[in-house]
Amino acid sequence: MNAIVPLQTQTMTSLEIAELVEKRHDNVKRTIESLVNTGVIVQPQIEDEQSKDTMGRIRTTQVCKFSGEQGKRDSIIVVAQLCPEFTARLVDRWQELEAQVSKPVDPMQALSDPNILRGLLLGYSEKMVELEQKVEVMQPTIDAFDRIATADGSLCLTDAAKALQMRPKDFISFLSQKQWIYKRTGSAHYVGYQDKVQSGFLEHKVTEVTRGDGSNKITEQVRVTPKGLTRLSKLLGNDHV
Repeated sequence: MNAIVPLQTQTMTSLEIAELVEKRHDNVKRTIESLVNTGVIVQPQIEDEQSKDTMGRIRTTQVCKFSGEQGKRDSIIVVAQLCPEFTARLVDRWQELEAQVSKPVDPMQALSDPNILRGLLLGYSEKMVELEQKVEVMQPTIDAFDRIATADGSLCLTDAAKALQMRPKDFISFLSQKQWIYKRTGSAHYVGYQDKVQSGFLEHKVTEVTRGDGSNKITEQVRVTPKGLTRLSKLLGNDHV
């Protein structure tokens, strides 16, 4: 069975800092408040933490909670202000916490420890919600790509521009810059670069046109295939569908 890696962000409270530097908790909180007021650190999250006193009674203590890289930086500043000689001890403590994140957890241990299991489930649930939201946002674009890629036929440059919500002039200029199409010397018509034709992005349609005098004329038109339209949509950005 593969090891499970915890995803939760490591934290440290003002109460833990007080224990590390051997200071009264209220003194630590006053130092934090002073540093926040002067703009040296960011206001940490305030939470209630329950613990038992020496008599076994449940006590609720309001603590400042530092988390993430910002919390790590700010907590080091707090300790440096309180007691510079204990700064190294705090750095060591943060390294221990970070090691817990990178160190795999035995699945059996996780199943037997409610706190670890709760943290793992919360972390994975947050990741799943985030992925589902991304899929929901991208789904219309994915559906549009599928419809285009499986469509039959091809589009002239003007119709392809409309499908991609662009002005034909801008679309043709884009194709020229990206070396999809060009004009032969002395010709008024665009043709596709051979590599784009071989890739199935473009095709040439030859049409026989009858002139007014009854004579026939052969015309060639470069057209964008469904595969080419999908490719161009991705090059232009997902909103150009």
